[in-house]
Amino acid sequence: MTASSPSVSPAPGAPDQLGAHDQPGASTAAGASHRAGVAASRRFTRVATPLGEMILVSDGVAGGQALCGAYFTGQRHQPTSDQLGTECDAGTDPFLQAAADQLGEYFAGTRREFDLPVAARGTDFEQRVWALLRRVGFGTTTSYGQLAEQLGNRHLAQGVGQAVGHNPVSIVVPCHRVLGADGRLTGYAGGVERKQALLSLEQSALGTRLF
Repeated sequence: MTASSPSVSPAPGAPDQLGAHDQPGASTAAGASHRAGVAASRRFTRVATPLGEMILVSDGVAGGQALCGAYFTGQRHQPTSDQLGTECDAGTDPFLQAAADQLGEYFAGTRREFDLPVAARGTDFEQRVWALLRRVGFGTTTSYGQLAEQLGNRHLAQGVGQAVGHNPVSIVVPCHRVLGADGRLTGYAGGVERKQALLSLEQSALGTRLF
């Protein structure tokens, strides 16, 4: 299996059961190589948020731009500076400005869904996991095991955890809504404290409490 191209389509229907060639570790080297490639059209901007600075990255795709990265500065798995593309002010790029505006609305508690095309680069397995993440609604949570079951095999939970941890589009693809089997907060590339803060923000906006 080779790493997939970025997809900008809405999350597909529930995935079929995985075959042997779809196992999470089947193309680690290919996936890493694919993510290392830098598109000439890639641009990024820095945005201040209540939880620290974030980097928003766009990539040119057929028909326009799409969000290919949203990282808390310094988080795990953040690309190197030469992989981010050309830095720009959000005000000079309408797409990145729209992404920054929607992120601001999310932190203000007035936005529950993002209206942005996403083109995250990853392996076929990662793409399937990330598509499932986009179905986890605002203020709700799921577990790694539940995601694995949706892929047809609960024993894939560890691989699902790795894919969730490598999600390159934080918040917009809501990996922070995935908990351990016992309901505990587990690893988050941006830090567990941020994960709890994001969940608390959503619960507060809904008038409910998770923690």
